[in-house]
Amino acid sequence: MPLMEHLRELRNRLLIATIAVVVGIIIGWIVFDPVWAFIKEPFCETPQAQQLRVGECTLTYGGIFQSFFLTLKVSAMVGVVVSSPVWLYQIWAFVTPALYRNEKRYSIAFLGLAIPLFMVGAALAYVIMDTSLAILLGFAPSDAVAIIQIDEYVNYVLIMIIIFGVSFELPLLLVFLNIIGVLSHATVKKNRRWVVFAMFVFGAVITPGGDPLTMMALAAPMVVLYFLAEFFMFMREKRMPATEDFSHLSDDEASPLVEDSAPLDDERPGDDSVPLDDERRGEDSGSTR
Repeated sequence: MPLMEHLRELRNRLLIATIAVVVGIIIGWIVFDPVWAFIKEPFCETPQAQQLRVGECTLTYGGIFQSFFLTLKVSAMVGVVVSSPVWLYQIWAFVTPALYRNEKRYSIAFLGLAIPLFMVGAALAYVIMDTSLAILLGFAPSDAVAIIQIDEYVNYVLIMIIIFGVSFELPLLLVFLNIIGVLSHATVKKNRRWVVFAMFVFGAVITPGGDPLTMMALAAPMVVLYFLAEFFMFMREKRMPATEDFSHLSDDEASPLVEDSAPLDDERPGDDSVPLDDERRGEDSGSTR
């Protein structure tokens, strides 16, 4: 396909994905009140939520336009989630023509798993958020009052949901790289300890609060999903024909090739071919005559 057709297709698919997100944002604006009640629930479970007004969950804001941008930000979050099947499909449909037939079959399964995995990660972030907030806010002195800005809290919620959701997609990416031949099970097995260690470091660094609970809640499921991905790679490569599995070879070692038997120089293919020795004898006898 020419370059201009690729760019034209990319433009059309981006346009469809953008329209879907905009429609989702409008839906998020309409259902803002129940969504906001759902988002602020983890903070309302902490003791610091009732320090300003006893018996009521209170968040503050300090700007004229802050409430508008808060509504827009929450609506955008809802829009991206609601429209995710559309823009994920557009990405898949744009990449699919470059894949082989078996890779296309797996990509459909990945598309069906990507959204549930993201949702599971986001749900886990929401479940542990109240405990994580209580730990982080508990370091303040007992005579201090927590005045939490709305935009700061919403940013914390968004970061937690995105980090957990995207992190749950990483093992799925490893499996996809294995299927298209970029990453082998031998490589994953060889670097297993470093990868597990890196996941815990990643959990400690990437989470907003950096508390041990959030780190463990992110790293532990990632390790489990990593081992599941490694097991899938092992079973897949085990079922592959021996002629197709070159994962055991080093980068400098040539893979075994099956050479087709070529006709010898002294043989001529064809039904009426005559051996070279007989032809030469006929020529010698002709010259003698």
